[in-house]
Amino acid sequence: MKLGFIGTGALTAAIVTGLKSLAESSVSIVLSPRNEEIATNLASRHPDVRVASDNQAVLDDCDTVMLAVRPQIASQVLGELRFRPDHRLISLIATLSLEDIKALTAPAGHLTKALPMPMIAHRLGATIICPPDPGAAALFGRLGKVIEVENSGEFDALSVATATYASYFKYLETIHNWLTSHGVGEGTARDYVSSLFKALGTAPETSPDAGFMDLAQDYATRGGINEQVLRELTARDVFGALAESLDGIHRRITGDTH
Repeated sequence: MKLGFIGTGALTAAIVTGLKSLAESSVSIVLSPRNEEIATNLASRHPDVRVASDNQAVLDDCDTVMLAVRPQIASQVLGELRFRPDHRLISLIATLSLEDIKALTAPAGHLTKALPMPMIAHRLGATIICPPDPGAAALFGRLGKVIEVENSGEFDALSVATATYASYFKYLETIHNWLTSHGVGEGTARDYVSSLFKALGTAPETSPDAGFMDLAQDYATRGGINEQVLRELTARDVFGALAESLDGIHRRITGDTH
């Protein structure tokens, strides 16, 4: 299989790294030269990864192509390219609908959307795909969990969850900084926070019948310290503010200005 990428940013790098970490990888890859540093680095590390002369050369050389350009320039970049009816396209552009992509890539005959997470480089996390596509599912399934959905509205809602990564790490950083300000060494604080939340992340899998609020209540022993922090954050409407932010991201993704 020869796989092309239009756009060579962090997500492209993560996918390529994940694919090339497999014991058996028969996928050869052709990269866009738009980010020369990332593309050159990937090509230098993997013999079956090369950089095309331009975006059109990627399309001319590949039947399966991932569209990974930034949403702000997608219309300009894709509008300048000549697609073939036999192209199989996988769009990684979360804020552009299937209809928008189809209009920009006609007469390409097959299109699906996919949204992996950066940890796909380490074959971790989940990729959402809409509409279901056996080829895309098989490809991303080698790199982690695949969740296929039929409805674009469901895909858009799931996409909103990916806007919380940075806030999650800021949450951990806040705990880390508090620990170091109270005499805990930098390395010890980082190791402990990382281990703590890695373990907590397994709770939904080890308790599959428990909802997230059930787990919160399990950990919030009456009169205990977990209950206190949960109560105080709830009183400050921290979680309400988070929900409002998610609403805003959803409006941005769907183009809903109301």
